[in-house]
Amino acid sequence: MATGLTKTALIRNMAEKLELTNKQVGAFFDLLTETAVKETKKNGVFVIPGIGRLVKAERKARMGRNPQTGAAIKIKAKTVVKFRVAKAAKDTIAPPKK
Repeated sequence: MATGLTKTALIRNMAEKLELTNKQVGAFFDLLTETAVKETKKNGVFVIPGIGRLVKAERKARMGRNPQTGAAIKIKAKTVVKFRVAKAAKDTIAPPKK
């Protein structure tokens, strides 16, 4: 399993670069998370410029298969949340081949 930047390490890094306390940066991330959830729930979309957008989407009811028995089952319609990466971030992280 790949190890990435933990929340604590991210907060420390941001606090150091912005010359703020860990508590202030932690409060910012908590507020950003809270705002993202509220706005996505209310408006169906929340955009973080340069990174991407959270989008609330409706999935239709469909037929599926039970992987153990192979029997056909009905899957109910439901609401899901998707994250769409911004083109600028995508092109920077994984540049398209020419």
